[in-house]
Amino acid sequence: MIAIATPADIPALCGLLSDLFAQESEFQPDPEAQQMGLSAILHDAAVGHVIVARNPAGEVIGMLSLLYTMSTALGGRVALLEDMVIQAAHRNQGVGSALLHYAIAMAQEQQIRRITLLTDADNSAAQRFYRRQGFQPSPMHPWRLLLTTAPAA
Repeated sequence: MIAIATPADIPALCGLLSDLFAQESEFQPDPEAQQMGLSAILHDAAVGHVIVARNPAGEVIGMLSLLYTMSTALGGRVALLEDMVIQAAHRNQGVGSALLHYAIAMAQEQQIRRITLLTDADNSAAQRFYRRQGFQPSPMHPWRLLLTTAPAA
């Protein structure tokens, strides 16, 4: 079953994010930070939505986040797809496709003009999956500036 996450799902979502971030070289699992971020999304639909896949027992087995912003290029709302992860035991069973189809349908209902996502450059399996779902590589390259909470000296 695919549905919008609730605050009661936060512990399970933090577990999935820990699995995801353990695989990525750029991020480290930080349950406190993940809990704060998830809570902010779940309590404000203008920020985004967390979509979950549940097994027949109701346990969360996968997730993705859609975060919203405005595009001046497109003159409308756009979304960033983040944190898509499926428990290892449930991969290659259509769970990811079901989550993504739900997210795309929800975005279309909200008149979202574009969904953008990032994959690790060496994650060819994820890139094949997203290409099969209709996503295309962008000629743009992501750049980041990490900011601290305190001003630099």
